[in-house]
Order: sequence, then C-alpha cells, then structure tokens
Amino acid sequence: MASGLFGGMSVTGTIARTATNVRAGAHGPIAGMIHAILLLGFMLVAAPLAGFIPLASLAGVLAVVAWNMIETQAIATLIRASWGDAAVLITTFLLTIFRDLTEAIVVGFALGSVLFIQRMSKTTAIESHAPPLVPEDAADARGPDRTPYDETMGKDPNVVVYRISGAFFFGAAASIGSVLDRIADTHRALIVDFAAVPFLDSTAANTIESLAHKAGRKGVRVILTGTSHGIRQELFAHAIKPPLVGYDRTIETALKKLRRQA
Repeated sequence: MASGLFGGMSVTGTIARTATNVRAGAHGPIAGMIHAILLLGFMLVAAPLAGFIPLASLAGVLAVVAWNMIETQAIATLIRASWGDAAVLITTFLLTIFRDLTEAIVVGFALGSVLFIQRMSKTTAIESHAPPLVPEDAADARGPDRTPYDETMGKDPNVVVYRISGAFFFGAAASIGSVLDRIADTHRALIVDFAAVPFLDSTAANTIESLAHKAGRKGVRVILTGTSHGIRQELFAHAIKPPLVGYDRTIETALKKLRRQA
C-alpha cells in the first residue's frame, strides 16, 4: 500500500512464508498484515546480525523448509486417484525446476484445461439426459432422482445444509471451499449435497477432505448426500470415507438420522 502511494508496483511474492504462516494456524488477511509488519521489524533490527550467519546454514534452512512444504502424502494420493491430475502435477513440477515458473504455470494451466474438457465431454456422453447444472439454473432443476428441497428442513440451528450444483473442479474449488469453511463451532452437523454435481476432480476432493478435517477438529459431523458412483470413488481415493465423513442418499434421510441421534 505504501509503495503504491509513490508509484511503485508489487510484482512478486513468495509462497514459502505464506505456507509457513498458514501451517502455524493463521487465516485471514490480518495474519498476512501482521506477518509483513514482523518481517519489516526483523529486517530493521536484525538485518546487521544476519551478515554473520554462514550461507551454508541458510541453505540448509531453505532446504528443510522446501522439503516440509512438499506434501508427499497428498502427492501419493493424487497419483493413486487420477493419472491425469498426476501428469499435470509432474509436468508443472519438472518445468518449474528445469525451465521457468511462468512457463510451468502456463503449461500446467493448459494441460489442466484439456483434462477438464476431456472429463466434461465424457460426462456429457454418459449423462446426456441430465446436463451439468449451473448455479443460476439450480433453483429450477428437477431431476428424476432429485426432489425439491424443503426449506423448513434447514431451519435446525445446529445443522447446516449446502447444495453444490454444477461441475466441482479446480476452477470452483476455492469459492466453494471458502463458503463451506464458514461453518461455526456451534453447529453439530454439516450436510453437503452432491446430487447436481456431474463430476469432481482432485482439487475439489482435497477441498472436501480439508473441510472434513477442520470440521472434525471443531466437533462438527460432515455428511455427504447424493453422491454418484463415480464421485464416491473419487472421494474414497482421497480417503474421504467413514468415519471422517458420513454418506446418505438424500438430504432428507440424513436429517432424519441426525434428528434420531439428537
């Protein structure tokens, strides 16, 4: 902000400090501001002392930080779940190391787009009678296996119900994840309905997995409803299965079970 007052432009940033900040439990823009203020303080006070630190020691610290940023378990799960997503990941990773970050991002985005188009074409061929829904059309959607949602069911203050409509992929994962992440500690259950989702990719599955773990730490139960066979296979490949989450056919049956258990 100060740089902009003098005509400056912020043109770069590093993910290492952001990842460390998030792993320490930070969330929200205030955490980034405090991080920047503390970093400025260290530069002003401790910068002269940093000249006495051997470069070999700093290299070791950077190597350890880089290694800890690699989520080996997530990479292994991705390879087992989808070779297409794994190919995009490996290609982007190798181009980042041996070529250039910008080039890697462009190629990775292009490959991801091709993979998305291929999946969408396959979904359309299989479910031609029920094309993928878009959010603005979801309110009027009436599929053969999907009954109109009764709003009175969602008035339980302890239960939150979300319905996702349309393809749940990397392009929508961030916005949907931010909405799902707002569940309060006072709720005892979160129901996420997938009845109008034709498919989801690994990024979307990781979003649901992260949501389930966060909800579990808050003592909130997560129930997924309306999942097709393909979507459930993708979720199972990412270890999103009981007891981490529960599964039910419809929102109605999930709510009935929760009321019986109350």
